[in-house]
Amino acid sequence: MRMRRKKNLEARLEACGDYILYLDRDEKNFQDKSNKQLIDFEKIFGNSNPLVLEIGCGKGQFAREIAKRNPDKNFLAVEKSSNVIVDAAQMAIDEGIPNLRFARGEAEYLDCFIPEKSVECIYLNFSCPYPKNTYARHRLTYRAFLEIYRRILVDKGEIYQKTDNMHFFEFSLEEFSAANYGLKNISLDLHNSGFEGNIVTEYEKKFSDMGMPIYRLEAFVK
Repeated sequence: MRMRRKKNLEARLEACGDYILYLDRDEKNFQDKSNKQLIDFEKIFGNSNPLVLEIGCGKGQFAREIAKRNPDKNFLAVEKSSNVIVDAAQMAIDEGIPNLRFARGEAEYLDCFIPEKSVECIYLNFSCPYPKNTYARHRLTYRAFLEIYRRILVDKGEIYQKTDNMHFFEFSLEEFSAANYGLKNISLDLHNSGFEGNIVTEYEKKFSDMGMPIYRLEAFVK
């Protein structure tokens, strides 16, 4: 079911001002990366602190919390739905989080807007698993996406993934390995692993309360 368009959406997006970046392309062509519009993050944030990316931020709970915990880093939270991102940005503005921005756009074109080797790490929290095998190429850990991430990550940059879906997690492990990423700190039951510093997302709490294990991995650029 598609989300109903929010009332006064365009006005609300405009009111969020500089907190939302728009990663828009005139033509949808995954293969054509010739038209780059690289973002000057130092200008946007007013500093040269390390850049951290979350892809598929939803309502922004994780992004807001991790940005508040790490004021010495800059955070860009990406979401393709204007309906969703407007609420996330408004809450960040209300909470006064200076080191967080949101970007409306699709992961397929991140390397058209984000400079090469500029991202310290990427968070993939409870991405859509697209359970049908015919939709595997849409999964955010599909090898084509992993190549995009490799281009924007710094040397030895890392990707942190969490999911409640065992089959998606197994798929991700295979894709990371096939794309020549290193893997470490793999957990098949995060909440019973003793891992410290975990920020529980909305989806994570929902699934955990249902007794479902949370899977987590760390992948890194070799």
